Amino acid sequence: MTFQSTILTHPGLGNSGPEHWQSLWEKQFNFTRVEQQDWETPVCADWITTMNDYVQQRGPENVILVGHSLACTAIAYWAQKYNVHIKGALLVAPSDTEADTYPPGTTGFKPVPLIKLPFKSIVVVSSNDYYVTAERAALFAKSWGSQLINIGDAGHINVTSGFGDWPQGLDLLKQLDN
Repeated sequence: MTFQSTILTHPGLGNSGPEHWQSLWEKQFNFTRVEQQDWETPVCADWITTMNDYVQQRGPENVILVGHSLACTAIAYWAQKYNVHIKGALLVAPSDTEADTYPPGTTGFKPVPLIKLPFKSIVVVSSNDYYVTAERAALFAKSWGSQLINIGDAGHINVTSGFGDWPQGLDLLKQLDN
C-alpha cells in the first residue's frame, strides 16, 4: 500500500507507544508524527499552534491528519482557529473532554467544538469506549460533517483494546488519500 498524501499522525493524551497503530504506521509508511512538547498536561493552544506549523511546512492541500483520542478534539480546535483546507482527517476514538470519565490535567480542550470541519473527515468510534459514549461520538461526527464508522466493541481503539497493527484503519485512511 502506498500513499500519495503527506500523512501527519497526532496521538492523544500521553502520546502513542511503540506498539500503537499510529507508531506502527509511521514506521511502515514513513508517516510523520506531530511532536508536541507536553503529552501529559497539554494546553490546547500550544497543541494547535504546533499542529499548524507542521501542516503549513508540508503544504496543507496534500496533508491528511490522523488523530487519536484527544488529538481529534485538538484537530477540531485547529480547524476552528485556522480554517485551513487540508485533504482530510481520520479521527479515531475521539474522547469527550467534557465527560466525568475524562482524565484531569488538560487545559483548553473543552467544550468540544461542534463545528463543520472545512475538509473531508472520517470518525471511527467504538460502542464501548470508556472516554466517549457512542451518542456523543455520533454528535461529534455529525457536527464535524464527518462520515461515522462504528467498529463495535473495540474499546478506545488502542493497544490496550488489542489494536496494534490495524489494517482496517489503513483502508479508511486510503479512502481519504484518493
